Amino acid sequence: MSTFVEDRDLVSSRDCPVVDGKRQIQHVAPRTADVGGIPVNRVLPSRHRRLVGAWCFLDHAGPAVFKGSSRGLRVGPHPHIGLQTFTWMIEGEVLHRDSLGNQQVIRPGQVNLMTAGRGISHTEESVAGDTHLHAAQLWIALPEADRRTDPRFDHYPDLPRWETQGVDFTLLTGEFSGYRAPTLAFSPLVGLDLVSREASTVELSLRKDFEYGVLPLEGALDVEGDTFPPNELAYLGCGRDRITLSLPVGGRAILVGGEPLDEEILIWWNFVGHSKTEIAEAQRDWEAGSERFGRIPDYDGEPLTPPPLPRSFSGDDG
Repeated sequence: MSTFVEDRDLVSSRDCPVVDGKRQIQHVAPRTADVGGIPVNRVLPSRHRRLVGAWCFLDHAGPAVFKGSSRGLRVGPHPHIGLQTFTWMIEGEVLHRDSLGNQQVIRPGQVNLMTAGRGISHTEESVAGDTHLHAAQLWIALPEADRRTDPRFDHYPDLPRWETQGVDFTLLTGEFSGYRAPTLAFSPLVGLDLVSREASTVELSLRKDFEYGVLPLEGALDVEGDTFPPNELAYLGCGRDRITLSLPVGGRAILVGGEPLDEEILIWWNFVGHSKTEIAEAQRDWEAGSERFGRIPDYDGEPLTPPPLPRSFSGDDG
């Protein structure tokens, strides 16, 4: 991630207009990126939508199959500040290592959550011999009051699951339909995985004070008569109390939402901050090998090098 993104660059309206009595849904197209040798579809952030609640980054990796000499996913040591990394594993296994000394393999149906706070570094790589990868990786922006919290790592192998109208649900974070996930959060959020075993239509109850987005991962998704192909985000905005979704056989989607984060958020490389000064300081600390980001001695490879800071970071915030 090397693009500088700030609030005033992007569409920030949370109101989807009403046309002929029907509230519209925004289409947010993905762009292709490469993460650790794996092509991914990235829908957040974009010039059309910067945040959904505190969710500020959303990559859909795979489904990928590794052949021949490919070692799969391999992301060297890199730093984070001001965010939580949130990995939802669908297929394959990935080993997480971090500068706090944690080592954890994440398997299908599990969530890895790393809270960067004031600073942490980590690596991610496919488990030896594993030939598949399918996952959603998201970032959650920490509110300004929590941006320098102590770094930590949490692993969630057991999450609330239920079935309704031919759709299997897994609650990844927050509360939904009377269920509550154990996942650590610093702002009101929800994340929900939906998988259809048959062609199904479901009506979901929503909170009017949340903004929401739905991303189809497999199969096209119908959102109240509006079709979204895989990897195109349906941004629902705020103010809805329900939404109707139709999925094909084997269809899969992820719903994310949360209370709007009314703070300026800046994203540069692997950093999320509330000022250019904060981000520039973090990058200089990483380049200088500061103890702020620690070490990962068991990883066989070089740390990632950030691109040069934008010229605008050399002056005062503004």
